[in-house]
Amino acid sequence: MAQEVVNPDEQVVLGEEIDRVRLLTLNRPRQLNVISSKVVSLLADFLEKWEKDDNVHLILIKGAGRAFSAGGDLKMFYDGRTSEDSCLEVVYRMYWLCYHIHSYKKTQVALVHGISMGGGASFMVPMKFSVVTEKTVFATPEASIGFHTDCGFSYMLSRLPGYLGEFLALTGSRLNGKELVTVGMATHFVPSEKLPELEKHLINLNSGGIDAVNSVIEEFSEDIQLGEDSLLSKQSVLDECFSKETIVDIIKSLEAEASKEGNGWIVPILKGLKRSSPTGLKVTLRSVREGRKQALGECLKKEFRLTMNILRTKISGDVYEGIRALTVDKDNAPKWDPPTCEEVDDSKVDDVFRPFAMDLELQIPEKEENRWNGKYENSVYATSRATGTAR
Repeated sequence: MAQEVVNPDEQVVLGEEIDRVRLLTLNRPRQLNVISSKVVSLLADFLEKWEKDDNVHLILIKGAGRAFSAGGDLKMFYDGRTSEDSCLEVVYRMYWLCYHIHSYKKTQVALVHGISMGGGASFMVPMKFSVVTEKTVFATPEASIGFHTDCGFSYMLSRLPGYLGEFLALTGSRLNGKELVTVGMATHFVPSEKLPELEKHLINLNSGGIDAVNSVIEEFSEDIQLGEDSLLSKQSVLDECFSKETIVDIIKSLEAEASKEGNGWIVPILKGLKRSSPTGLKVTLRSVREGRKQALGECLKKEFRLTMNILRTKISGDVYEGIRALTVDKDNAPKWDPPTCEEVDDSKVDDVFRPFAMDLELQIPEKEENRWNGKYENSVYATSRATGTAR
């Protein structure tokens, strides 16, 4: 295993038992609750134990400080770059945990205040109830650093309306709390000042009954009204651009749209794409596109292969260069290899998607899938698009 810099006395995950309610707190606030191997292990142990306990009816999960979770511990991956498969165990356990959360038998509520990105958001979106605030920030920025959209997001993003999934996966663009509820990746919007009181009411409810939990959350939630500057109001343009077959074609389409009057909002998106790892973009686009036709288990198995092959630098060393530029040297000047999409070898892309031998594949238990099966289908956003009232 890659070595983690973790205080052995630090409780990185808190598990509280309150009658029939269990409260999980991601407890690395100074590190924005990033996910280390210890975090994964503790979460898996708590959730597995509580699922089997007949006295447990409701699970709550939240993050300490100003973040829910900023995703995986990138430094852990970077520090293990010279050791063969140093992160194999934590990656395997993380994907198993993702599947477990999707198929969990008991009612779960995520109280999401602040940053919720990448793997951290995989603890939010699949839950029966995901409560967000005006300070919630969601993104899946992995492609930009030479990685790929993982932890089940090739499944979840590919089920968003139109080509919104491709847009979010490739650009790492952010959604706020209201936007998350609008597209169905969260269930309720609650102002941040009401979140502590909601937590108390859910604990006092002492029940996991779906209707009862929903009624309590509804008491604190507010209706959603998006501003004119929301990217969701640009869905028709995003669909036009991100429906294109290749990254090169997507960029050309964005350039054409950006030249039109009133489309200045595209410029920063375009700049971000052009700064991103070409390899990360190509792998991510293919993964999300394949995800449209794959079940959750298939997506997780595919993502496990991609993660291990990328960490093994089977296609490129971009992931380590991206982490270096972002979190180690912090110069924000990565040197990608290869530097352009046209130079990325498609045969190498094929290789990182190729199935492993059976004994090396991610083994997922045969359980009911799809705890999260596209909540957006019942969202206000989906309804407005179907009736032609969405902008």
